[in-house]
Amino acid sequence: MANSTETAKLTIGDKEIELPIMKPSVGPDVLDIRKLYAEADVFTYDPGFTSTAACSSTITYIDGDEGELLYRGYPIEQLAEKSHFLECCFLLLYGELPSAAALEDFESRVTHHTMIHEQMQYFFRGFRRDAHPMAIMVGVVGAMSAFYHDSTDINDPWQREVAAIRMIAKMPTIAAMAYKYSVGQPFVYPKNSLDYAGNFLHMCFAVPAEEYVVDPILSRAMDRIMMLHADHEQNASTSTVRLASSSGANPFASIAAGIACLWGPAHGGANQACLEMLREIGTVDRIPEFIARAKDKDDPFRLMGFGHRVYKNFDPRAKVMKQSADEVLGLLGIEDNETLKVAKELERIALEDEYFVSKKLYPNVDFYSGIILEAMGFPTSMFTPIFALSRTVGWISQWKEMISDPEQKIGRPRQRYTGAPRRDYAEIESR
Repeated sequence: MANSTETAKLTIGDKEIELPIMKPSVGPDVLDIRKLYAEADVFTYDPGFTSTAACSSTITYIDGDEGELLYRGYPIEQLAEKSHFLECCFLLLYGELPSAAALEDFESRVTHHTMIHEQMQYFFRGFRRDAHPMAIMVGVVGAMSAFYHDSTDINDPWQREVAAIRMIAKMPTIAAMAYKYSVGQPFVYPKNSLDYAGNFLHMCFAVPAEEYVVDPILSRAMDRIMMLHADHEQNASTSTVRLASSSGANPFASIAAGIACLWGPAHGGANQACLEMLREIGTVDRIPEFIARAKDKDDPFRLMGFGHRVYKNFDPRAKVMKQSADEVLGLLGIEDNETLKVAKELERIALEDEYFVSKKLYPNVDFYSGIILEAMGFPTSMFTPIFALSRTVGWISQWKEMISDPEQKIGRPRQRYTGAPRRDYAEIESR
């Protein structure tokens, strides 16, 4: 973010404060308010930080009005068509697309770090059999710092690199083991002969009793899901990772904090909530009833999977995900599934109905990803863990950027205090 000679003037009483205007490479200008408290004795008030930039970043850019998402400047549509997940990981981590040799080296390093320490299996066995996979992931990822002491020093660039590769490589293994544990099946070890997405599917669905061959269409669909979720600017979980790591916390603890934040239904659980809504609707003939409820401002019901807090246009990720959904459903031949019929009819209505079009309530990435994952055979409890393993590279990229930022400080938001003013302690007899 470049400096500018322009300033904005803020008048408070008889005092006039000049605020520097910072110019980004793309997007709206930013007012620098770092000295506002010192010069004017006031804070800004911004619940949810929706109008506040907490950092400078070169990783991801979103233009919600235009429906644009860029990874290091590259449109997500181009990457989804021409690239694959591990190449996107390299791009997010290092800032540029790799050469053929660099990509081969990176893929080799990730592939040969997919196994987890054998003793970590005891962590899984310590959870109840019906534990949610996200609860397991939060615990196991946080516990990685107890097993990989040689990559917890955030001041050592090489240790940061090792931690990054380890988490990108091992997160699918951890997620797949959490799934296997939840369904009572034996753990399946990773196979170096498979690509990243195919390896994850194999670890989830293979069993020792018979051979499991990963279908390339399903592998490609999973790769796209991972790619489309790899990073999304300063969202809640990414901000959590940055805030946790601003204290100097080790990378495994910081990523575990991000996973915990992602677990929330308003964030990573949105695709699960969308699928549950489709099941609640049940059949196509009940759709008009729920559409009417969605249009009734006095009814608390909301259609999940439509619209987005940031995108005020068609979510660019949803366009790609819709294509994958059509490919997967066509391959599996399950167009007669009632839930999928409801989804397709809702999609048609949302793209044609004036109410939805005028409010730009287009189907978003969560709408399609839930449909794909269910068609593949994943229970809804696994939707958010898959989101977490996909977003890991984004969290790590943001973490690495923050660590190397000379302007970074420990996070310490201010508050507008509305409680009781100072008062004296009253003895219990006089209360």
